[in-house]
Amino acid sequence: MKKEYFEKHLESFFEQIPGLVMIDMEGIVFYVNDQCADYFQKSKADILNRHITESFPETKMLEGLKSDKPGPVFYNSALGIGISMHVPLYADGKKIGLAEYDVVQRSELLYEFSDEYNRFLDQELNNLTRDLTKLEGIKYSINNLVGRSQVMLELKQKIITTARSSSTVMITGETGTGKELVAHAVHNLSNRRKERFIKVNASSFPKSLAESELFGYESGSFTGARSQGKKGKFELADKGTLFIDEINQMPMQIQPKLLRVLQEKELDRIGGEKPVPIDVRIIAASNEDLKELVKAGKFRKDLYYRLNVIELEVPPLRERTEDIGDIAQSIIEELNVQMGRSITGVDEKALEMLKQRKWPGNVRELRNSIERAMNFAGENMLHMEDFDTDRHVRELTGLPLDKGDRLIDQARNDAERDIIKKVLVHFNNNKSKAAEYLGIARPLLYQKMKRLGIK
Repeated sequence: MKKEYFEKHLESFFEQIPGLVMIDMEGIVFYVNDQCADYFQKSKADILNRHITESFPETKMLEGLKSDKPGPVFYNSALGIGISMHVPLYADGKKIGLAEYDVVQRSELLYEFSDEYNRFLDQELNNLTRDLTKLEGIKYSINNLVGRSQVMLELKQKIITTARSSSTVMITGETGTGKELVAHAVHNLSNRRKERFIKVNASSFPKSLAESELFGYESGSFTGARSQGKKGKFELADKGTLFIDEINQMPMQIQPKLLRVLQEKELDRIGGEKPVPIDVRIIAASNEDLKELVKAGKFRKDLYYRLNVIELEVPPLRERTEDIGDIAQSIIEELNVQMGRSITGVDEKALEMLKQRKWPGNVRELRNSIERAMNFAGENMLHMEDFDTDRHVRELTGLPLDKGDRLIDQARNDAERDIIKKVLVHFNNNKSKAAEYLGIARPLLYQKMKRLGIK
């Protein structure tokens, strides 16, 4: 190929290098590619012509300016464990700066490296082997928060900042926006990431068991108690993070005891004689306005203010429709693995249709819609007809293709009843596992079973 061709495409070549950033001898950034800017959760304008430490405080590029040879550097920063390469930059025989690009941006890829990296990894792997026995429930990182809209970039930056703190966090947002995902991201960026992440749903506890489940009990505390006693969720999360979802459903009689744990850093087991010291970071989430619940006398005011030290608001999908394309592609790639499909994407007309919807169920509803469409797609690309929900329900149930709200409602109910029954049979009538598989809260499963006449 001719030299002109390479010169024409040089910028695009640079964009393909992971995490590429260049600084001058004073540490001022004069080049950064899009991939690196996204990784820093910043725009290019916020990085260029500024000191590298403003975007990446843990950088080792300033040390790299002292070396005249290329070489690897290793990071264990708030963004995770990674490996980068430093390459000195020369012009007219004079050193003018340093380039850095990433060899590994995700911790899990470290395990695939050859023996030449083992000297560095030995300590990390030994620690990781020990720490993995402590991990529980960690599923997501900040990279799972898909979207490049301004509201999502701002949310990601707030998550990174929040992770450096130890204060309690309140995550607010509508149902299906991804509040649990945000909680995981905060934990995995924090200095508690090697400890447990324990999740509880305040709506899933029967009132009679909520206290013992959260705070634990001593041997013989009540009829049916284990002879050896039991640790509660707070003790299981000691040194780590406890995520309390749907905190708006927390029983009123439990709220004073939760407040005491937050204030005193200790808890009282049922039947216990001595308080148990506890070191837990609390992240709570609510899909209702707690301020309104406080006004209505359904949530303690002092507990609300103690929880709401840092607030992270997850925007509804209708306020970031420009992200729907990226989110849909991410969902498709995940579902392809689960369903054994090879769907490549959503065509333009169908994507525009998805962007016009209101999405009251947000990302969760979008995922369900895409999964449903993938089940009926006859090609490798999803088209508008694949999202014809009512047609698919009628086909599933064998009902005639007549119009009418009653017919459609009946078809939906029959299809929903059939799915729930099959899932319950699969899990031997275990309601908790069935609800988790269906992606709904257990109380909602009970409501659906009652409405659909499932026993």
